[in-house]
Amino acid sequence: MEKNRSFFDKFVHFVVFKGKLIESVFLVGTIICAACFPFVKVNYDLSKYLPQFAQTKQALDVMEDEFGYPGMARIMVKNVSLQEAKRIRSKISDLEGVDVVIGPDLTTDVYMGASFANEGLSDMTSLDSFSMNNYYRDGNALMDVIFKKGDDNPLTRSGIEDIYRIVGKDRGCFAGSAISSKEREESITHEITIAIGMALVIIWLILALTTTSWMEPFLFILIMIIAIILNMGSNLMFGTISFFTFSTAAILQLAVSMDYSIFLLHTFTAIKKTGVEIHKAMEMAVKESCSSILASGATTIVGFIVIAFMRFTIGRDVGFVLTKGILCSLATVLFLMPTLILHFDHIIEKTAHRPFVPTFDRFAKLMNQLRKPVFIIAILLAVPCYFGQNMNAFYYGDDAIGAGPGTRVYEDTRKINEVFGKSNMIIGIVPNGSVVTERQLTDALEDLDFVNYAISMSGTVPRGIPESFLPDKVSKQLRSSRYARFLISMNTVQESQYAFDCSQKLEKVIREFYPDHAYVIGMTPTTIDIRDILTDDYNKVSNLSLAGVALVVLVTFQAILVPILVIIPIEVAIYLNMTLPYVMGDSMVYIGYIIVSCLQLGATIDYSILMTNNYLGFRKTMNNTDSAMAAISKSTLSILTSGGILTVVGYLLYFTSSIQAISQVGRLVGRGALLSMILVLSLLPALLSLFDKQIQKQQERSIRRKERRRLNYTKVRGTLKGGDVNE
Repeated sequence: MEKNRSFFDKFVHFVVFKGKLIESVFLVGTIICAACFPFVKVNYDLSKYLPQFAQTKQALDVMEDEFGYPGMARIMVKNVSLQEAKRIRSKISDLEGVDVVIGPDLTTDVYMGASFANEGLSDMTSLDSFSMNNYYRDGNALMDVIFKKGDDNPLTRSGIEDIYRIVGKDRGCFAGSAISSKEREESITHEITIAIGMALVIIWLILALTTTSWMEPFLFILIMIIAIILNMGSNLMFGTISFFTFSTAAILQLAVSMDYSIFLLHTFTAIKKTGVEIHKAMEMAVKESCSSILASGATTIVGFIVIAFMRFTIGRDVGFVLTKGILCSLATVLFLMPTLILHFDHIIEKTAHRPFVPTFDRFAKLMNQLRKPVFIIAILLAVPCYFGQNMNAFYYGDDAIGAGPGTRVYEDTRKINEVFGKSNMIIGIVPNGSVVTERQLTDALEDLDFVNYAISMSGTVPRGIPESFLPDKVSKQLRSSRYARFLISMNTVQESQYAFDCSQKLEKVIREFYPDHAYVIGMTPTTIDIRDILTDDYNKVSNLSLAGVALVVLVTFQAILVPILVIIPIEVAIYLNMTLPYVMGDSMVYIGYIIVSCLQLGATIDYSILMTNNYLGFRKTMNNTDSAMAAISKSTLSILTSGGILTVVGYLLYFTSSIQAISQVGRLVGRGALLSMILVLSLLPALLSLFDKQIQKQQERSIRRKERRRLNYTKVRGTLKGGDVNE
């Protein structure tokens, strides 16, 4: 008897009867991953995810080799004299992590006697590029700071802390990419902790209402916490993950994989009620629910893994971590949960309570009555929404991940712009050559109406003074052994069509003087590259996601029409979800647009699969109308539980995160789950009922194919056995 058992039977038997060993393995793994988690680094710089072929990526590599990879900040000091502003700027210039500081005293020598040769670029007092009004107005002094290292480098972070101390947080306004990066890092962990804590409480309440034991929600949440720790700690294998992944992975994993444990426990409870011994009941429950759990996990994994095919490699970061999270959840549910259910079975029974949620028979009748209007509305909305989603106003770059309204960085940026206007720092790098050409380029850049100033070595050094006369402190800031650096301030925001146009005009001017090996670096050029790459990524990722999920559904139902009907409500929900920002006049983060489109399909297609399975099951004994109502009644609680959790988690991210990209993704996830629930419960039964004849024909053909394969297999097996006997 033991020899005839299949590998799957042996696997299930091992899971049920080797609980102590499995618990020990998961305990050790959880402890190790919890210890590893603090060592996982988080990156906040979107430019790090540009592919190598992008011009900005190549420019950043050159600049990092020649001059370092600078972070930038903009500081306004209030109620300050020119003399005090010079002292403050001088102190900032002397900080270890600071490269260049441009301030108001560059427009006038407040002491009339600074030694040019003994000062750095920050103290050169003969720059014709500036006017007093650019950097000093009504007792407010403005300073542009360029750091030696990147925005998220520890040396830059230390420099910012020193600047806070020198200026005084109450006296200054602080903006720029380096400031935003630092504030994001400090707020993100706090905000995600709050979001997860609130999510656990609300999810417990949802589960308490939809289950029949007070213990069950605690067990579900425990399983998910273990899976999340395993996933987040094992990210150490990647070394560094993006801020986007760090912010969303845990809470999305919690939301989308809660179903797996619910499937298993409810199947076990139903079997146990028939009087089967609990270990035998658990074996039967694992066997019965395993296919549903794996099918559900497969659709979600497909939705996540295709994100990794983005050329903008933050997609690979997000896709791999979320996919690994689903695998951790599947492993935890299929291996660890059976033994925990057996351990706590007596507590589950003792804490049982009556069902709080009534039946959904009346709701099913209402949905059946509304099926025709819903079908017509869906047809009318589908095409406009498909085109409308591409008409949104999108953000692509650093503005997309910047602090939102109400945060200090946002308000400080607004105050600085009100007093001094906008400043968008661009860095140009050109090959060393003619000093005359460099000076001509500097003049040409300053003639552009959108340029506040342009600083170069040749354009800055007073005529008649050779560069070799200057100390290294001065020359190294604008010239290396191979390249010269230009510091250019544009009077634009970092991300707008006008900023893009200005950046491209500026680059065109530079290439007129230096056709080869010239580079333009800054938030705006970076955003242009990100935009061009992401818009191409969307079509590829969206099509792959749709094809992958359709293939999983096709394998599940083994019919062509059913996968199409299953996907339609989810796709309409996605189109509607992505069109609403355009209708409401909101802007959208393009990264979130891509990721949520795939996530919503992968995470909510299960609702359609569940409804369709129930419909086909009832259709064996009922007509199409009664089957549709019965399927709605049976499916609603599960769909509301799963969809309600995803909706709550999404909106918690929306309300708790100060980072616009995270907040918007949360809103899209929450609203998308809600729309998917509504359309699956209303539109899908109408589609199944409308195409019932075609579905039944395909089901019959599928049954005949299975029967033929079974008969062929039986014949082959019989032939082989006969051959063995003859031998």
